[in-house]
Amino acid sequence: MTTAIGEHGIELEIGGMTCASCAARIEKKLNRMEGVTATVNYATEKAQVAVAAGSGVRTADLIATVEKTGYTAGVPEPPAPAPAAGETPGEAAGDALAPLRQRLLISVALSVPVILLSMVPPLQFTYWQWLSLTLAAPVVAYGAWPFHRAAWTNLRHGAATMDTLISMGTLAALGWSVWALFLGHAGMPGMTHPFELTIGRTDGSSAIYLEAAAGVTTFVLAGRYFEARAKRKAGAALRALMELGAKDVAVLRDGREIRVPTGELRAGDRFVVRPGEKIATDGTVVEGSSAVDASMLTGESVPVEVSPGDTVTGATVNAGGRLVVEATRVGADTQLARMARLVEEAQNGKAAAQRLADRISAVFVPIVIALALGTLGYWLVTGAGAVAAFTAAVAVLIIACPCALGLATPTALMVGTGRGAQLGILLKGPEVLESTRKADTVVLDKTGTVTTGVMTLTEVHVADGVEEAQVLRLAGALEHASEHPVARAVAAGAAARTGAALPTPEDFANVPGLGVQGVVEGHAVLVGREQLLNDWSQSLPSGLAAAKAAAEAEGRTAVTVGWDGAARAVLVVSDAVKPTSAEAVRRLRALGLTPVLLTGDNKAVAEAVAAEVGIDEVIAEVLPEDKVAVVERLQAEGRSVAMVGDGVNDAAALARADLGLAMGTGTDAAIEAGDLTLVRGDLRAAADAIRLARATLGTIRGNLFWAFGYNVAALPLAAAGLLNPMIAGAAMAFSSVFVVGNSLRLRRFKPLAGAGARG
Repeated sequence: MTTAIGEHGIELEIGGMTCASCAARIEKKLNRMEGVTATVNYATEKAQVAVAAGSGVRTADLIATVEKTGYTAGVPEPPAPAPAAGETPGEAAGDALAPLRQRLLISVALSVPVILLSMVPPLQFTYWQWLSLTLAAPVVAYGAWPFHRAAWTNLRHGAATMDTLISMGTLAALGWSVWALFLGHAGMPGMTHPFELTIGRTDGSSAIYLEAAAGVTTFVLAGRYFEARAKRKAGAALRALMELGAKDVAVLRDGREIRVPTGELRAGDRFVVRPGEKIATDGTVVEGSSAVDASMLTGESVPVEVSPGDTVTGATVNAGGRLVVEATRVGADTQLARMARLVEEAQNGKAAAQRLADRISAVFVPIVIALALGTLGYWLVTGAGAVAAFTAAVAVLIIACPCALGLATPTALMVGTGRGAQLGILLKGPEVLESTRKADTVVLDKTGTVTTGVMTLTEVHVADGVEEAQVLRLAGALEHASEHPVARAVAAGAAARTGAALPTPEDFANVPGLGVQGVVEGHAVLVGREQLLNDWSQSLPSGLAAAKAAAEAEGRTAVTVGWDGAARAVLVVSDAVKPTSAEAVRRLRALGLTPVLLTGDNKAVAEAVAAEVGIDEVIAEVLPEDKVAVVERLQAEGRSVAMVGDGVNDAAALARADLGLAMGTGTDAAIEAGDLTLVRGDLRAAADAIRLARATLGTIRGNLFWAFGYNVAALPLAAAGLLNPMIAGAAMAFSSVFVVGNSLRLRRFKPLAGAGARG
């Protein structure tokens, strides 16, 4: 591709990155180009590049720069078609892990016998060492190939990461073992690795380190595989968003309805939306009236009444009557597509946390190399001979090979995620853990997170002399025949409160935009807006009028009821606060987090909910696309922001936040965009999730400290030429056992489940 880049810039897919430092290196090279501003995200494996007008930089120039840095680059392929019948959306993405999974499985099968033969003397039959070489060599050559390739790339650019350490250590261990087997004494019949822990100088000709070479490769490959599996979810939020839209639509052509794929819609086309169907694209109502459930996009629990002239949004659901809509925006211009772009931009803009192992390796590797060279030089200068000098130098590289380091992160992550899964908390990868430690502000979406997200009958106000049970029976019967979301809430609440079956209405009729009317048990009943009762000369008495005004002042929905010529009751419908939300807010405060309530609902509703659960800071009346801006504003104030949400409208903000917690009862788009998923709809799980993530991070840090500690402690012995093979093996085995044991402590993590009852 040689075309110049437009003002919007370009997105590149980057291949070959093995750690966050790779992303930093590519970013640095791109930003050195004149007029280029680039950000590279390791998690999504993408680069966002903006080019100044008139710079003359073309896409091919950007790709060439990335390739010169040692990686691959290309323009992303267009979105894949919808999955075929029987195929899940993630299957194609899963195939990308197949080569890594195959490499891991082969390495495990070959490494286990090598480790057992080397560490268990009774298994060491005659010539066992040659079988070990036969099994270990393919592991180091094939299994560790990604590490060798990355180490070579790093070397060419003067950098060192964990890949460098793994490659050097495994090659040194294999190389020395081959030398000892073919030119030393290790290949002799009957050679064994006895349990001798005495320290003494050796020429190294009878020592082999094949178990270290094979074991380290396999352990680190396992860590990379689990990390890659977590990274694969990065694009799933976008797929979930795009799958929300309607797949086909009934378009009006020459007065007839014709079913066509949504992609064939054009601006100006008119299409029909029946009750229960999704609206295919953004447009304007030209015929009919209905209630539209936009909660999946806007987060607002109250349905929106629409009539001719009103605008509607694609992917929302027609909950009432038949609508004819004229398409105004299609394809990439729709609100749903814009939200998908917001999610992608948020994912790309989110700084990927540098892996702790790579940060330590960047310092540790040069020190080890310098120590090995110093050891070689020292022994040569002191006249110990080339064999002894080379033995000591290679021993330094071998003991530095991070066997326990390869286990440090994946074991803690596996135990932590496994315990989390038991508790209904899903952690998506190691990158999110650092954010849980730093977070100081938690933004809570209102609808579906703090509240139930479902319209509920919360209050019943009756006129003097009227029984509540009669109001519920008559109004519930009439509303039960309606498809309106508020009507369904009234009907469900009436059935629950009376505990009896609702009667069947007669002469039922829907009054567009006002409510319903009909005959129930001989009474002419009206249920709906106050205007409907006024049209029948049924004015509200002062008590009911005051109750209605109070409910509406708090942003709740008031439904009036009248029959036989008089107004009888006011029913209040609202999105009820979850009973556990107040306790959850207290727990989040106890973790050092400042709660903020964020919602698209009006300020009165938001403040009433905030007061009920104990939140002081409220941000209300926020459009879906502006939630990202709110998160960015809080971050600009120096806060580290955790976000808890459940709707499509929260997806971009969840991705942009330093830590995204998605309620598992919410939409797929929100779940995929979050870093942590709370399977239960209980907000208290958010506090447990942060506690578990912080505990997992602390375990990983402890593992890394001890993993390097064992290696560092043995380095002086290696440099002095006193490294007995069994000491090296015991140190590696003990460090690995310690790391695994330390990680298993996470299985004892307990949620604060009972606190709600006490507090």
